[in-house]
Amino acid sequence: MTKAIKLLTALPPPQRQRLMTLAREVSFPEDARIFEAGGTADRFWVIRSGAVSLDQQVNSLQRATVASLGAGDLLGWSWLFPPYTWDFGAVAFSPVRAYEFDARAVLALCEEDPELGMMLVRNVAEVLAHRLEMTRGRLMEQYTLHRRGAL
Repeated sequence: MTKAIKLLTALPPPQRQRLMTLAREVSFPEDARIFEAGGTADRFWVIRSGAVSLDQQVNSLQRATVASLGAGDLLGWSWLFPPYTWDFGAVAFSPVRAYEFDARAVLALCEEDPELGMMLVRNVAEVLAHRLEMTRGRLMEQYTLHRRGAL
């Protein structure tokens, strides 16, 4: 299983410093919807404090939480892949403080500094691989419980 990485601490200090020149500090109150599935993915965040729930609309009345994120975690990767729309929704589970990054500015920086770009893409890919493995584990647990009649 892949281990969880923290995007900013995974970057070497010079690349982290270059990326942080684009950071803007933001905050979200508890229960604030940060983005909705299908919306335009034009930014991403690194959570400084608090908790965020990623969710998926199950039907018109119900959402299912697919992941919980906390300090140091990357929030949002859809800005990196066409069609640049959010795959999930995100809501602040508690008050959240985060660094916000404008996707266009980050992509321009990556064009200017291909080494930073490769490191950033590789680290986002590691985050995605870890979350995919965690989701697969949860699905297997749910399947096992369902087969045993516990659900």
